[in-house]
Amino acid sequence: MSPRTAPPGPPAGASRADLVADAALSLLAERGMRGLTHRAVDEAAGLPQGSTSNLARTRLALLELAVRRLADREARVLALHEMPDPRAGLDALVDALALATHRALTRNRALTLARYELALEATRRPELRAHFDAAGARFREQLGALVTAMGSADPGRHVLSLVAWADGLMFSCVAGTFHAEAPGLAEVRSGLREILDGMLGGPPHR
Repeated sequence: MSPRTAPPGPPAGASRADLVADAALSLLAERGMRGLTHRAVDEAAGLPQGSTSNLARTRLALLELAVRRLADREARVLALHEMPDPRAGLDALVDALALATHRALTRNRALTLARYELALEATRRPELRAHFDAAGARFREQLGALVTAMGSADPGRHVLSLVAWADGLMFSCVAGTFHAEAPGLAEVRSGLREILDGMLGGPPHR
């Protein structure tokens, strides 16, 4: 695994299920879906052979475990529940959202790459799709509450636009044509400010 894509190690005191899921996410980022096997997860997690099978007997069960862990870890990266009160002004919210997006692009880029692997697999596995969509719904609800508090006249459409912008940026800079040119925090902030100004009507909403 290259230094550029290696995710941080699991936190102290992580459960065996978390160790397995973290190893699965690391393998997805490093080797792709084909490299994800029960044996490979055991080796990556430093666990005795058979440990992963005891927790997740089938490949689908292992993928579901990875999706749940992905949702928990991305929630900490994005930290939408810790966003400033919208009454603090748009500048404060833009700063916080830009920082969260930039974290996903930089020190958590392996986690972002693993998400793309799981998203593609979910298009072929309806059972996994349900778990993947449920995890995403939690994020969309939090983002919807934020844009509503900021004065959005159409929260559903604006959430879609924000998610599409962020996903497009992250895909382009993690796996697409700009993979070697990740933008700095100031650039992310400028792009986010432009899209939010367009949604909310510009300076009068600041």
